[in-house]
Amino acid sequence: MRPTPATSPRQAALWMIGAIVAFTTMAVAAREVSPVHDSFEIMTARSAIGFVIVAGFGAATGKLGGLTTRHLGGHFLRNIVHFTGQNLWFWALTMIPLAQVFALEFTAPIWVILLAPLVLGESLTRIKLIAAAFGFAGIVIAVLPGLGLHGLGLPGPGLPGPGLPGLANLNPGVLAAAAAALFFALTSILTKAMTKDTTRGDPVFAILFWLTLMQFCFGLIGAGYDGTMALPTAATLPWLALIGGAGVLAHLSLTTALSLAPASFVVPLDFIRLPVITVVGAWAYAEPADPWVLLGAAVIFIGVWLNLRATLRPKQHIQKATNP
Repeated sequence: MRPTPATSPRQAALWMIGAIVAFTTMAVAAREVSPVHDSFEIMTARSAIGFVIVAGFGAATGKLGGLTTRHLGGHFLRNIVHFTGQNLWFWALTMIPLAQVFALEFTAPIWVILLAPLVLGESLTRIKLIAAAFGFAGIVIAVLPGLGLHGLGLPGPGLPGPGLPGLANLNPGVLAAAAAALFFALTSILTKAMTKDTTRGDPVFAILFWLTLMQFCFGLIGAGYDGTMALPTAATLPWLALIGGAGVLAHLSLTTALSLAPASFVVPLDFIRLPVITVVGAWAYAEPADPWVLLGAAVIFIGVWLNLRATLRPKQHIQKATNP
């Protein structure tokens, strides 16, 4: 029987805090450079800086020597999927409020909870379905006001008069953020598939190495496809460097968390980013703190809490039984 890594939900939760901080930082930095750089240029710079960090760490620790091309096809598939989702995410950040981007992105954990049993063989328990239902309800509450929920007779901030729900404001930014969520869910599932078995899966370093190298190549092709490419300036370089560093930290944290606990436990923790980015958007860009978004975040948190409690309880019972 092949050994599998021991699960540690508490450690996974701590790693997800790092991922939340990194993804939030990356969103703000991307918003700052978006007037100069398109999403492909941002991805190119981010991956180049990330590759230098990862390769430097690998050289210093001797991990480069153990790097192989095993599962290269799996890395390519994972990175194509993630690259597509990340570009859609960066593009959406320039078109709609930060909180709305994150709220739409948070349909990803719902997809993970529902698809992980099919792809990874994880169990789909009643409590996970309930958590997914709370998550979906929270997303509906948080997102639909900005899409015209006033047409249903409910108030929507700054929306004059009744209208057809959703259609009037269903703009490309909303569609991009929603599509990014599906690609992020697939990325999480593919990552978990590569880390669930220590004898066959790749270590975290290998995933980060191929992530930054492959996505640098993808970004370079996309940025140069139209024959023009804006180079970093003195004003944008620090922000691009921040995006690169935050990108490595985000994926280090997320990949490590996925190696420590089931995907259906890890990914819903990312919901906490919604109230965080709501505060950041209000403070940095004067984006109104939509009460519907905050209410949706509260409903989402209930689902997250239920999933956390159900995942932690079996381990707590075992500890109590062995330490009377």
